[in-house]
Amino acid sequence: MRPREFDHDDVLRIAFDQFWRKGVRGTSLADIARDAGVQRGSLYNAFGSKQALFLCAYERYASEYLSSVRKALGSGTLRERLTVFFDLTIRSFRSGSPPRGCPTTRGLMELASVDGEGLDENARQAFADLVARIIGLVQDALTEGVERGEFNGVPAIAALHIVSVTRGLAVLERAFGDETQLRRIARHTVDLVLDKENR
Repeated sequence: MRPREFDHDDVLRIAFDQFWRKGVRGTSLADIARDAGVQRGSLYNAFGSKQALFLCAYERYASEYLSSVRKALGSGTLRERLTVFFDLTIRSFRSGSPPRGCPTTRGLMELASVDGEGLDENARQAFADLVARIIGLVQDALTEGVERGEFNGVPAIAALHIVSVTRGLAVLERAFGDETQLRRIARHTVDLVLDKENR
């Protein structure tokens, strides 16, 4: 087998940055090839299509983001874990200049397009898988909180509620760009989930 003409991981990083900033439809393979310093034909040979490249780049991002979520939820009191989780979420939405928003929410909005150019079922499944895995990690943290006497609710329901709030934060970030508002909502959500007794 012939050696790769480029650093695969570097191309995925560059591609994802473009997809995140400009959306899938707003990004061309020519743009990615230019920024990565490779031939467009090399990208076609390696990935087959722009959407296949997007999926590979998104899966790389999802793996890295899940590692960050695990770390955020991995130590401290339950309140501290949830606070760090929300902080990570908001920092991710607000990264870039101008802020790029949430790549999953942006991708799903393109997927819901009615003009026939939305993403395919593989992309929808990739988005759903990341959200489901985040819910699972939050649920694990809440279950540990129950065991430590820090939480007296139902972990599965509370985890779904918390991650649903992060989806709402993604939309509010796009609409208003008000980080203070996002952090206020996050704090209030943690208070609601843990209730007065655990504050």
